[in-house]
Amino acid sequence: MSIRSIYNGRLPVLLRSARYLHGSRAVLGPAVSNERPTNTVAFKFSFNKPRKETSPVSAKWSSHRMPSKEVLQEQAQVIKAKEEEKKVATEKFIKENMIELKEPEAVEKVQDTPTNKATATAKASDSSAPAKKKGKRRILRPRKAVITLSPKAIYHLKALLDEPEPKLIRVGAKNRGCSGLTYDLQYITEPGKFDEVVEQDGVKIVIDSKALFSVVGSEMDWVDDKLASKFVFKNPNSKGTCGCGESFMV
Repeated sequence: MSIRSIYNGRLPVLLRSARYLHGSRAVLGPAVSNERPTNTVAFKFSFNKPRKETSPVSAKWSSHRMPSKEVLQEQAQVIKAKEEEKKVATEKFIKENMIELKEPEAVEKVQDTPTNKATATAKASDSSAPAKKKGKRRILRPRKAVITLSPKAIYHLKALLDEPEPKLIRVGAKNRGCSGLTYDLQYITEPGKFDEVVEQDGVKIVIDSKALFSVVGSEMDWVDDKLASKFVFKNPNSKGTCGCGESFMV
């Protein structure tokens, strides 16, 4: 049986649709022309047309422009007009509520009225009454003495006051020693402005204002030892002393 009889006359159609024939393998495909198409609308992807300058900016990018000179001038004029309106309103309010100055004759007539005479007599009676004396300002003193004195300490302090040039002892505290603070005794003739004066059994002792919180509630005593005779303090605020006993810690 021949090939022509199998395809029944369709062989020319198959040969026209074939693109290439390589042995037993046939690659079929449409006919391709080298001519450039004239109609671009038929293509799937069209050319991007350039955007005109007059077209509006897309919403993706925001644009900000400075106000023009005319807009700024209009704003300045509006602000100036408002300020002038406020100024006129304030001047009008002042004129309406201003108290007119009276003439001298009218002032004299007002002074001669019965009400003014009554006030004048009341002032005269007040001036004739004895002026009240202002009470003296109380000086606040602590209920409890800052420091107490033992009988031995009082005896030696009296001996210091009985001298031709009496002297007072000023008790203070300064930074010294291993523990931090040590007592500082000084001879003075007059207490300072902010010093605290403690009096017990006719004997006065001065406490430094800076040392009040360190020695408050202490007892001052006198001790006679083989090595020395001195004033000592029994301080309840002391948290500890050094080995030699020279300094203490609060």
